[in-house]
Amino acid sequence: MPNLMELKYQVSNEDFTRAGEASSDVKKKLKQLGVSPDVIRRVAIALYEGEINMVIHAYGGEITVTISEERITMTLADRGPGIPDIDKAMQAGFSTAPDNVRNLGFGAGMGLPNMKKNSDTIDISTEIGVGTTVVMTINL
Repeated sequence: MPNLMELKYQVSNEDFTRAGEASSDVKKKLKQLGVSPDVIRRVAIALYEGEINMVIHAYGGEITVTISEERITMTLADRGPGIPDIDKAMQAGFSTAPDNVRNLGFGAGMGLPNMKKNSDTIDISTEIGVGTTVVMTINL
């Protein structure tokens, strides 16, 4: 099945003022396409959490969202330090966010767990010192 739409977004390092722009734009486009509110909610939550993780932990990166008739695929590729222990990072409440980020109200350790909970599939590839790529899909 051909892709209906492919969207790309650049995420800047530590730019909390623009964090959430990609998820807001995708949400708007999914509404225009007539996607169900439940799917839109799940996409918005999963993508926002990933976007915030890229701002907090990585040195920026790129988000690609592919919308087909069967699914929405979100690929978040960063140039960050990598995730030393994915199992630990997937535990609710585990966070490596610095205090200045926590003081802004972020870094509660719910990013990856919320991404997993709101996706039908999640695949995390990480290499220390190189970066992390997260691919999430939500079936339509």
